[in-house]
Amino acid sequence: MPRLLIVDDEESILFAMGRYFRSKGFEVDVTRELEEAQALVLNVHYDLLIADFRLTGIHGAEGLEIVGLVRERCPWMRSILLTAFGTSELESEAVKRGATVLLRKPKTLSEIAAVVNRLLQESA
Repeated sequence: MPRLLIVDDEESILFAMGRYFRSKGFEVDVTRELEEAQALVLNVHYDLLIADFRLTGIHGAEGLEIVGLVRERCPWMRSILLTAFGTSELESEAVKRGATVLLRKPKTLSEIAAVVNRLLQESA
């Protein structure tokens, strides 16, 4: 059973995504904070990360930090970075830091799930 880590500062998004992916048979952990996400990445084996680009307001870029940690410490793990602020510069930086996919919000849960399933199949 694939295990996902979902990181977002909005409780309603965490709740909806967690519930959705659990109903699809995934093991799911969720967190709103960078520090907890970092601790989880270092101590639990995940197959895929879904992280929001910003966790602390308009100038935050915590999602890039988490993606970078995943690339460095868990190279098998795939990562999806979600953002409402997509630019070509952000996309370039996300790929440079190790994001497998950058998705611009809004996306439906089924659209995100399709990307998750594709990435997991590619890494199998």
